[in-house]
Amino acid sequence: MRTRLATCMAWTVAVFVLTIGTVSADHSYLLTVQQLRAGLNKAGSPDRKGFVLIDVRSPEEHAGGYIPGTDFNIDFREIKARHRELGADYGDHIVVYCQSGRRSGIAAEALADLGYTRVYNVSGSMNAWMEAGYPIASAGR
Repeated sequence: MRTRLATCMAWTVAVFVLTIGTVSADHSYLLTVQQLRAGLNKAGSPDRKGFVLIDVRSPEEHAGGYIPGTDFNIDFREIKARHRELGADYGDHIVVYCQSGRRSGIAAEALADLGYTRVYNVSGSMNAWMEAGYPIASAGR
């Protein structure tokens, strides 16, 4: 069972890494919503996805709906002070999103500045996710 779980997680991370977008001008990566969705779908369940997914919008925005599989909601202005809450190692895959991609870009760079080496900003973020017609989760679901 453990071997199968490890193989599944390794496969999920491999697919995720192989489908990453382009490197940004800074030192985080860009990920499309299609790539994020593929990574989430390959995992089978949120706890086996092989990456940490963070909504860096305000708590009020998050309460209005978020990407299924989101692990944390940490306002982008608080990411440097609260990054240890993630429980992530500096080499773990971390994916951040906001409403349009601007704030998550700031958060991604802040995490990279802290030493995290595999940080991904979702291009277009929630706007692109909704435009693609992907499902939205909410606190009541």
